[in-house]
Amino acid sequence: MSDQPRVDPPSQSGLTIYKRLLSYVRPYNRIFFIAILGMAVLAATEAGFAWLMKPILDQGFVDHDPSMVRMIPMYLVGLFVLRGLASYASGYGMQWVGRSVIADMRAQLFNHYLNLPSGYFDQRNSGDMISVIIYNIEQVATAATNALTILVRDSLTAIALLGLMFYHSGLLTLVVLLIGPVVGLIVSRISRRYRRISTNVQDSMGSVTHVTQEIIDGQRVVKTFGGHDYENKRFDGINRNNRRQYLKMASTQAASVPFIQLLAAVALAIIVFLATRDETANIATPGAFVSFITAMILLMPTLKRLTTVNASLQKGIAAAESVFNILDRDPEPDSGTKRPDGIRGDVQFQNIDFAYQGNQESVLKNISFEMSAGETVAIVGRSGSGKSTLVNLLPRFYDADRGRILIDGHDIRDYSLTGLREQVALVGQHVTLFNDTVASNIAYGQLEQVNKEQVRAAAVAAHAMEFIDELPDGMDTLVGEDGLNLSGGQRQRLAIARALLKNAPILILDEATSALDTESERLVQKGLEKLMENRTTLVIAHRLSTVEKADRILVLDNGRLVESGTHQELLAANGHYASLYRMQFQDS
Repeated sequence: MSDQPRVDPPSQSGLTIYKRLLSYVRPYNRIFFIAILGMAVLAATEAGFAWLMKPILDQGFVDHDPSMVRMIPMYLVGLFVLRGLASYASGYGMQWVGRSVIADMRAQLFNHYLNLPSGYFDQRNSGDMISVIIYNIEQVATAATNALTILVRDSLTAIALLGLMFYHSGLLTLVVLLIGPVVGLIVSRISRRYRRISTNVQDSMGSVTHVTQEIIDGQRVVKTFGGHDYENKRFDGINRNNRRQYLKMASTQAASVPFIQLLAAVALAIIVFLATRDETANIATPGAFVSFITAMILLMPTLKRLTTVNASLQKGIAAAESVFNILDRDPEPDSGTKRPDGIRGDVQFQNIDFAYQGNQESVLKNISFEMSAGETVAIVGRSGSGKSTLVNLLPRFYDADRGRILIDGHDIRDYSLTGLREQVALVGQHVTLFNDTVASNIAYGQLEQVNKEQVRAAAVAAHAMEFIDELPDGMDTLVGEDGLNLSGGQRQRLAIARALLKNAPILILDEATSALDTESERLVQKGLEKLMENRTTLVIAHRLSTVEKADRILVLDNGRLVESGTHQELLAANGHYASLYRMQFQDS
């Protein structure tokens, strides 16, 4: 089967997503429980403060009870000490759980990125993927901590305050409850709009990130070809769309909150009117009336927060959905169990067909050939003939649609991915270096298994020490982002040193010298000759002069293997290879 990303997973309900998000809290249940307990105590102290109004008024000011007058200040101080402890426990506890969840989700998503098939990256831009791990997961934090804190704390507070109000007057409390279904219906409608707009906001942020990254990476091209106006216009359109989506969110929130609050105010106005009528209020004492009104006033900001939490909650749910959509995608297929230890390096391609996702036409068509251990085979052909695609099948960056590839007589799908790739070294035209030291880049992936002497020996063999010794800090010199502090030839020699240090029995050279000048190519070629010794080597080359010494040359044309032989044999055959060779000779 080919390495093809599956279609987008179906949309899930907000409740389903939130339940899945809360599953990340399970490892932190103890702290989460303490935080919830703190919220419950906090809600109780809110209602407790309103309840204190009754004894303060009735027994303190009306009856002048001396014992109560002495106790009330102690009650108040104790209440707020308890409230402070509960507030700290709930606030810090929820933040601790929330940030832990975010760290776990980021680590899980990052690891999943490392294991997604190459076909997924072919169809996604890097800006969107970066935006998900940075921006979208941060929005999840809002849903996991702030929104949940408000939802739980204020819901408990509302229940406690309503319970106290019902204790004082069931009729007046009933008026408050009548507004609930109306508010709930409005919030439900607004929730769907919030979630839709939040998804658009996240998509627009991905576009902003993507275009910005392109400009940073390609700033020299922009400057050289005068692309300032074009890029400004392109970014302006994306930036305006991002602003428009945020304003839609702000407009929805700004319109919904006052409307819901107006409904609550109408209900509270009716309550105040009824509370002043003795025949309907049925409130026994002035203290009970003040306690009821206090609870009602405290209920107002609680309801306000509950009506505004929905915006944060829906943003978090929309962000979580985008994260889960990626996490639900299948990683690279890796069902092999065989460890390819001590392999010789015999390679066979048998009847290989391959097409990229979304393309009807196959890129490779019925390709078959064999390589003996230690043999060097060059693959040549016009651009688009399938050369790079063919070699990418060997380390299973993609899987063939039909046919199979064997190493030492075993199907490469029988090997574990890790084990298979340990046997393959790759040096390409575009060298990837990390913003680390020269030594760390050479020993990449093997930092704990090799010593400085081994790293230096690889650099010497790659003819890299000639420039490394001239760097300010030698092996400890930082190479800069993507190796920008080094020349193209220097980066290539570091890549060769990295491959030498890996010491894999199978080597892939993909246009390793095509972008170099003559002097750099000469130095790099020396390193390549050392690297190719006693290794099964697949060479892709645009310059046919670099493959004349290959044991065998394969010629691809439109995805088919049309010729095979040595340099002299192919020239004598006067076919595709001879035509390509004459064309390059004339250009030279």
